[in-house]
Amino acid sequence: MRVSCPMSTRALLAVALFLSVAGQASAQPEMSASPAANERMKWFADAKLGIFIHWGIYAVNGIDESWSFYNELISYDDYMKQLGGFNAASYDPDAWVRLIKGSGARYAVLTSKHHDGVALWDTKLSRLNAVDTTPAQRDLVKPFVKELRRAGLKVGLYYSLLDWSHPDYPNHTKTIKRYTDDPERWERFMQFNLGQMTELQKEFRPDLWWFDGDWEQSAEKWRAPEIRQRILDRNPSAIINSRLAGYGDYGTPEQGLPSRRPAEKYWELCMTINDSWGYQGNDRNYKSPSQVVRIFAECIGMGGNLLLDIGPKADGTIPAEQVEVLRELGRWTSKHSQAIYGTVAGLPEGFFAGPSTLSADSTMLYLFFPGNGGGELMLGGVKNHINKAFIVGNGTNLEVKEYLRPYWSSHAGVYFIKVPEEALDKTMTVIGISLEGKLITE
Repeated sequence: MRVSCPMSTRALLAVALFLSVAGQASAQPEMSASPAANERMKWFADAKLGIFIHWGIYAVNGIDESWSFYNELISYDDYMKQLGGFNAASYDPDAWVRLIKGSGARYAVLTSKHHDGVALWDTKLSRLNAVDTTPAQRDLVKPFVKELRRAGLKVGLYYSLLDWSHPDYPNHTKTIKRYTDDPERWERFMQFNLGQMTELQKEFRPDLWWFDGDWEQSAEKWRAPEIRQRILDRNPSAIINSRLAGYGDYGTPEQGLPSRRPAEKYWELCMTINDSWGYQGNDRNYKSPSQVVRIFAECIGMGGNLLLDIGPKADGTIPAEQVEVLRELGRWTSKHSQAIYGTVAGLPEGFFAGPSTLSADSTMLYLFFPGNGGGELMLGGVKNHINKAFIVGNGTNLEVKEYLRPYWSSHAGVYFIKVPEEALDKTMTVIGISLEGKLITE
């Protein structure tokens, strides 16, 4: 089944209005160190944890979202037959948001439309949406956004710039191209694309735009500077990920934990909870709660965020394995919240054998470690006197001894901190260190 994407007169007028807002002015992203950029990015930098939600018709058969037909592992027609099974019969956005907030996440990002072109909201620009073409027969984005706002969480929407279903988009599969150079058809597609973004902006006013699919066209063809400017004209506080062809605000490494602190001031690792973005019942390779916590600690220790993905089933239920991970993550983040939210990147590499964070005023240092550290932790490179060391979450005071700093030396000594086994957290223990003054390192 091939689905056309007709545009109504009302939709064309909406697009024209969208195009008229900021003319043809280009907008380079603000420098990450500028006061304006830092102010917009503050909530994101403080949030640390977000939940990514890949939900769409691909959950019906439990296959790769969009890529399964693009890579010709399945025919396009067979892929689209999944529309008939996407019923969202048990979808409970309130329960979703309670689980997300309980995990410790401060924002969530929902796939409003993946590369297959199936919109989860009631778009007026195409019948390829959850309302008109699936048994769900309702807008699935609206109630979720409403519950996020009610819970005080930031709203993120994923939107695919490319649309392999649209009759005026040049690429259909890896071998089937509709055309290579047809300015008139490309213009029709861009009016459709910009029109859908206008709908999302007007209806939901996202705090975060999570774009994807920019690799197939240039920034000029996507009109990336214009998209950025129009988003900010309508919502000056919105932030944009890096996948707007170079016109975003923060980096988005995918499925690969950086081995060292990234160059970007703001960044976010997006990572699946098993090996799949959307629901795939055959994928049992789930990361344990402990593994997720350790990866999360590495991210925040390098000054970044973790965007942890879940994939609900076609009926809207979240698999039990994913629920378990989010609940244990919530237990851990709640216990160690002071070492997570509002902190900044911790010690340079080599000072401590594990992740660390630092309070915004640089007077509290937090050390993250699994296991018992052999009974003692070693901390080097810190010149400050330590006022106090304690277990975050229960307040147990710890014995601290300093060596290798004679009175005549200006070098940092070496601290050893004794950690009793009975005070350890089962997943990852966090040590809080109160410094005399702001952190000074070698």
